[in-house]
Amino acid sequence: MLALVVEFRIHPGHVADFAAAIAENARASLAHEPGCRRFDVCRDPADAGLFFLYELYDDEAAIQAHLQSAHFRGMDQATAGWVQGKTVRRLVCGAD
Repeated sequence: MLALVVEFRIHPGHVADFAAAIAENARASLAHEPGCRRFDVCRDPADAGLFFLYELYDDEAAIQAHLQSAHFRGMDQATAGWVQGKTVRRLVCGAD
């Protein structure tokens, strides 16, 4: 199992729009991607523009399927101008 840990810094004028878009992306990922096991959207209660995603996938192929999905690509394109900064970490889950 692989985890993606993603942190977004969103421009202040687009926080509500980004929140809706990323929530829909998470919902669609869980509903339509068999290899996506978890997709949590978290926010910093003291900083509305800071989002934290925790996603679990079966393997690298499942991550690639997510990145090529229509819902991800549409969300990524629609929100690109709203993102001030983004970091992505890939982690292996378990004690292999």
